[in-house]
Amino acid sequence: MTEHVAVADADRVRTIRFNRPEKKNALTRAMYDAAAEALETARGAGVRVCVFAGGEGVFTAGNDLGDFMEAPPHIGGDETPPVERFMRALLETPMPVIAAVDGLAIGIGTTMLLHCDLAYASDRAIFRTPFVDLGLAPEFGASMVMPSVLGRVVAGDLLINSAMWDAEKALARGLVTDVFPADSLEKEVMARAGSIAAKAPSAVRAAKQLMTRPEEPLIERIIAEGSVFAELLASDEFKEAAAAFMEKRKPDFSRFD
Repeated sequence: MTEHVAVADADRVRTIRFNRPEKKNALTRAMYDAAAEALETARGAGVRVCVFAGGEGVFTAGNDLGDFMEAPPHIGGDETPPVERFMRALLETPMPVIAAVDGLAIGIGTTMLLHCDLAYASDRAIFRTPFVDLGLAPEFGASMVMPSVLGRVVAGDLLINSAMWDAEKALARGLVTDVFPADSLEKEVMARAGSIAAKAPSAVRAAKQLMTRPEEPLIERIIAEGSVFAELLASDEFKEAAAAFMEKRKPDFSRFD
């Protein structure tokens, strides 16, 4: 664990905060390990939603190149480097993950958003993936996911042209969910995280699992949805939701895991 990643739990929401302001939250191997551990242990701690945040005016400046050069990572090699551990943890986390991006989101600070379920930005957020300018290639599946999400020619502006996007452009292109003033960003994000944490947890996880399934023929997805729907229809969570509807009250899903 490292003091450069602060983890806090409240109301079943875990905040994972990059906390290295003197280096603009540049990510080290220790920080990747700490962030991965925070994701890996979340469900066992009763957490229903994870939120990634940074500091005032900076989400993360990307990788600490000096730290990386001490032990250059080989993704998919014989050993799992910390950055790959983090990537896998983010991909495999069953609960929703939300990003709260204030200020700089460089490199993986942008590409990790492609693997979050919701991403909110402040009005001073800046997004850039300067891999080509550094003589490197895209990472974290960006070469596949970004063209799928944004369209190839739009993704090329980030991945080939290394363009810098402001928050409004990121919103218009579909990279983030919404934009808020910097002084209200985290309040808005935590309100949404709390709302999701209060929902039926199995249903929330099922929705995420279905949304992140590999692309498949539409009828196969419909069948998969139908199977999950039938399973949840017989669940105690649905019984609580149905009872709350009939009794004209808010459902209480606090007792469910």
